[in-house]
Amino acid sequence: MFDLIRRLRREPRPLDPELWRAARAALPWLRALDAERDAALADLAAHFLARKTITPLAGLELDPGQRVQLAALCCLPLLRFGSEGLHGWSQLLVYPDAFRVNRSHVDAAGVLHQWDDELIGEAWDAGPLILSWADVQADIADPAAGYCVAVHEMAHKLDVLDGALDGTPPLPRAWQREWARDFQQAYDALARDVDRGRRSKIDAYAAEAPEEFFAVASEYHFSDPGTLKRAMPKVAAHLERFYGPSPLA
Repeated sequence: MFDLIRRLRREPRPLDPELWRAARAALPWLRALDAERDAALADLAAHFLARKTITPLAGLELDPGQRVQLAALCCLPLLRFGSEGLHGWSQLLVYPDAFRVNRSHVDAAGVLHQWDDELIGEAWDAGPLILSWADVQADIADPAAGYCVAVHEMAHKLDVLDGALDGTPPLPRAWQREWARDFQQAYDALARDVDRGRRSKIDAYAAEAPEEFFAVASEYHFSDPGTLKRAMPKVAAHLERFYGPSPLA
């Protein structure tokens, strides 16, 4: 009866405390959280595991503890936003390593171009989130290097919640205008540096598009907040307001 009531209310089963303690020991970001945010993240991870199907691919096997780690990493960007950030998709696909996808594009002349990309993560607008387990492990091993593929792809999922993948997640109208102005200025400056062959202050991949700028900046917020703050203080301030203080700050 209680299980039925929980399902009807969409309330997740609480996480096994031993699994959560193991996740905290394994993930540097969790070890740095205070008690309040630790409890909030555990609750978000429970929602994630209740609402998402985690599917390992290509022979990969994930034990319960590893699934909790994935849920915790994906929920880090939701500490302030809340479980509403899980809306709109249902599956996390996990490859053992980087994976290949076929791309196609028809140019202005009507010519079809096809090529293969090798990716470590991907987020489809209304489909699954996809991660490379090897790269998740690399992020855990070097948490202050400026990279966190789970955060990057979750940033895309947050970005598209307002119906447009454009580097601006759902925000109150006044804040949205400030965000769009400050992010556009920082993105344009980075793109100019990259175009002129100058060394970029953050990963040059952020200059690919406004949505990639937001996702890469989100990685820096969680993994190298000092570099982001020195390079782009206004962007860093917006992300601290949106995500809450970086655990590694």
